[in-house]
Amino acid sequence: MFQDNFFQKVEKKTNINKETILSLANKLQHNNIKDEKTIREIVKELSNLTGKEVSKEKEDKIVKAILNDKVPKNIEKIF
Repeated sequence: MFQDNFFQKVEKKTNINKETILSLANKLQHNNIKDEKTIREIVKELSNLTGKEVSKEKEDKIVKAILNDKVPKNIEKIF
């Protein structure tokens, strides 16, 4: 039930379907999330998927937050 609600909330906010989300999660799982290049590639991919431009400044902040473990542990609070 949590999974369905989670995917529904994400899809409603982003217009990204469950299969795309799972594909991206698989990519994250098989890459080093502490690698700056990987993080930047994923940020750009998410930007393209959502149609929302991410400025260089914002991308830098996202990368810094991930590298410094400043990402919320409870992702549902984001939504």
